[in-house]
Amino acid sequence: MLVTSGQRRTSDFSYTHTAVMSMCGGWSPVKPVTLEVIKICLEMRKLIEDRVVNGNDSKVYIPSVYSSQVVNGKNYVVKVFLGGSDDGVCVHAKIHQALPCNGGKLTLSGFMFPKTFDEHLEPF
Repeated sequence: MLVTSGQRRTSDFSYTHTAVMSMCGGWSPVKPVTLEVIKICLEMRKLIEDRVVNGNDSKVYIPSVYSSQVVNGKNYVVKVFLGGSDDGVCVHAKIHQALPCNGGKLTLSGFMFPKTFDEHLEPF
């Protein structure tokens, strides 16, 4: 029998499912971006690029990893690769998405720039 991620074998014939959940209000582990996060980053692209001084006029904008937090809506901290020097220049952007009942509006609530591609993403 195949054991899938999130399942633990308890005997020869039974399995229990264990879900990995972050603490309520806590940040999720950093993981690769999803289609949903890519869409959010693309919607926020102009605002992020306007706020970040990027000296090389690069047309590169690639979200790579993120962490999220459920609050009154959802907070995302996303590493976005902007190109640039040999090491690559990134921005760590904090984006808040309001609840759907409040319009679901996206807000850039902060950013850290410049960051290198190798710097770990940490919620701020």
